[in-house]
Amino acid sequence: MFNVCHQCGVYHADKIIDPAGPYAICPACEHAHPFRALPLLLVGGASGTGKSTVCNALVGRVTSAVLLDCDILWCPAFDKPEDNFREFFEIWLRVSKNIGQSGRPVVLFGAGFGVPENIEACIERRYFSSVSYLALTCDADTLVSRLRARPQWRANAADAFIKSQVSFNQWFKDTGPTLNPPITLLDTTNATLEETAVQVQSAINHFLFTEN
Repeated sequence: MFNVCHQCGVYHADKIIDPAGPYAICPACEHAHPFRALPLLLVGGASGTGKSTVCNALVGRVTSAVLLDCDILWCPAFDKPEDNFREFFEIWLRVSKNIGQSGRPVVLFGAGFGVPENIEACIERRYFSSVSYLALTCDADTLVSRLRARPQWRANAADAFIKSQVSFNQWFKDTGPTLNPPITLLDTTNATLEETAVQVQSAINHFLFTEN
């Protein structure tokens, strides 16, 4: 376990980072553990903009990074809006940090992961050299049509849910590029799956080339 000190055995997620190594320094015994501080790319967006579909299309096609759909770890225990789902974000950053020790950066696909406010305050954020944000968007009519066309078991056709996702989608378009760090936007309204996949793959390659 990365967060368990290799010298004293005490668990600390909040290790002190010395970028010179980089080293993760144990607050209990000051042991400096060398680690890989890799960049992290987060692909977010409202439900219906194409995140999971694009992730599935690129898995195996992009081999220079590990691509993961964040829904695979979701369970009711993480459904805590009162603290902005903080534990869910922390666990995914911890998983990504540990995967990165093998030498390949991670690209995460998940709705809330495209929002810097959800990530930048996390304890585990400190272990990445940089975090970049990409959000898939589309026009409101297209989003509504996509959500209503989903299988019934996904329960995405309720008016309240659709309204919330239309609002979330608009937030990305209105606010995303103005934030610090900014969110890069990719409109999927009129693009085929292959066209969107190519654009996201290009964004991943740009991210890897400029950050490594």
